[in-house]
Amino acid sequence: MAPPQGQMRPGRQLAVLGFIFVVLYLLVFFSGGASGSFKDRLEPKLGLDLIGGTRMTLEATNNVDGKPPTAENLEEARQIIENRVNGLGVAEAEVVTEGNRNIVISLPGENRNLDEVGSAAELRFRKVLKAADGSGTAAAPPAATAAPPGSVTPSGAPSATPSGSGAPKVSPSASGGQGGMAPAPSASATPTPAASASASASAAAPSASAEPVSASVEEQRKAVEQKVGAAAWQAASALQAPADLSADPSLGDKLKPFSALSPQEVAVLPAQMQFNVPTIGCAQLDKRPPASISDAKQQVVSCEGGASKYLLDQAKVEGTDVDDADAVLDQTNAWVVSLDFTGDGQAKWTALTREAFTNEGQACDASALGQDGKCRVAVVLDNEIVSSPEIQGVLTGNSQITGSFNQKDASALASQLRYGALPVTFKAQESQNVTATLGASHLRAGLLAAGIGMLLVIIYAFFYYRLLGSVIFLSLILSALLVFGALVVLGRQIGFTLTLAGIAGMIVSLGVAADSFVIYFERLKDEIREGRSPRSAVPRAWIRARRTIISANAITLLSAVVLYVVSVGTVKGFAFALGLATVLDLVVVFLFRHPIMTMFARTRAFLSPRVSGLGRALPARSQQTQPRNPRAKEA
Repeated sequence: MAPPQGQMRPGRQLAVLGFIFVVLYLLVFFSGGASGSFKDRLEPKLGLDLIGGTRMTLEATNNVDGKPPTAENLEEARQIIENRVNGLGVAEAEVVTEGNRNIVISLPGENRNLDEVGSAAELRFRKVLKAADGSGTAAAPPAATAAPPGSVTPSGAPSATPSGSGAPKVSPSASGGQGGMAPAPSASATPTPAASASASASAAAPSASAEPVSASVEEQRKAVEQKVGAAAWQAASALQAPADLSADPSLGDKLKPFSALSPQEVAVLPAQMQFNVPTIGCAQLDKRPPASISDAKQQVVSCEGGASKYLLDQAKVEGTDVDDADAVLDQTNAWVVSLDFTGDGQAKWTALTREAFTNEGQACDASALGQDGKCRVAVVLDNEIVSSPEIQGVLTGNSQITGSFNQKDASALASQLRYGALPVTFKAQESQNVTATLGASHLRAGLLAAGIGMLLVIIYAFFYYRLLGSVIFLSLILSALLVFGALVVLGRQIGFTLTLAGIAGMIVSLGVAADSFVIYFERLKDEIREGRSPRSAVPRAWIRARRTIISANAITLLSAVVLYVVSVGTVKGFAFALGLATVLDLVVVFLFRHPIMTMFARTRAFLSPRVSGLGRALPARSQQTQPRNPRAKEA
């Protein structure tokens, strides 16, 4: 026996649905990222296959130790690849991890070559020659004591850093074969007095004119020269050291055009010019393409912490020379970073530390010295200085980077060093270039398919269900509006992009929605055939059909969730769109379809077989309710 009819007020459900619409479209028009014209605010974030661009899926292979990549390594790889992609000057680039192996790079708009962004990260060790302010303002170069934390000393030996000092140092490591041994005494092991700022200016690296450049770079430099003007270019070329604009404001006016250069334009300037021009700041230098400073035989300029820019010597040690790096506790229970080098790498590292400790070769300036008056070595990962420790001795064995590290900071630095030396390697799993013309064609085709699918459903609904077809039509319209608003908001809040596969998922959801209509309306006919009036049949049919509708949608939703979890690329977008449309269809079923049917059941039109679409059910009911006594009929 069916449950008794309950009293319901359809106006409440419709009011809740109206409230949802108001909140959703307030978010569409006024939430973060909503800007531009009325039309612009209604545009969802479209994928590459709809507006054109480049997509590449990189699959992480096993590490050299045979183990699969960890989540930390994969995330670190994603960040480095994202920095490389941003270095290409691409707006709104998206680099995300999928699963435990894949990194997906999506670049909307112009097609670009992404073959190099998934290559191993470039880790280099460079001696710091000079330091200057990197804010891009008129501040004077920083004093020698303003060096950022960072230094290297032999591990196992007592640290030369005063207790409580925050300046990391590199020392010999107690864990290595020669750990704990002090540097061998030699005449070259005694630090020489630091050169003064004026003396180091004369010992500066070769001038910009002596730097070998390719013909293409020379052409780009000429374009930059024309952009900044002859006066600015001549003033910048004449600088032999970082200019103090506070002492010469007129020079600041001449050099001001350099502050407007893009990172790509700054990248083609000579290293000396990048360093000496104070209006070139770290905001520009940090966004240069990593390839612009990848030449190990050239001096480069790089920044640390976005505040200080350094002129760096040639790379004497590279990431491939590092065998391992770990965050460990030393004998004093302080966190340090232990460095292990390969055989050839150890010889290179020893030579570099000897040069830095004794200030031989290209001398480091007083501004580049650490807190103990020793030269520093910058650890450069791609375009970023991750540490610039002070060298505390000639390191002939394993080394430690010491300082005021906590476990998190030490682990992060060790991971960066280890990652640069032993990176997660990638292979291109999928690469796709989509032109804007093809993307627009895909968008038109997807919208046309969705329109045709909805039109066929509506035509069938009006043909078979008549008045009830209007319920189907309105429900589909409301579902479409909810899905569209959700796509716009999700695109701004979580970066969800609508792709052609997503449109396909929404078209499939039309079939799921149509099934729920058929289940409800056929159950309604059965109730009427059993002799109930339309008004009492509607709630009873809803109670019996509700469980079936929920079960069918739950199965579809579960399938979408499983597909989303196990898939990658565009298939993931299909699963997300299908799941989203299914959830919103349930919202419309409960807050619109049932209440509106309750209201229709109270109208006279609903009792007309030709109008309601219940023509085969209502006559059957009429025959069953006729008097069974023939005499009573004659009377």
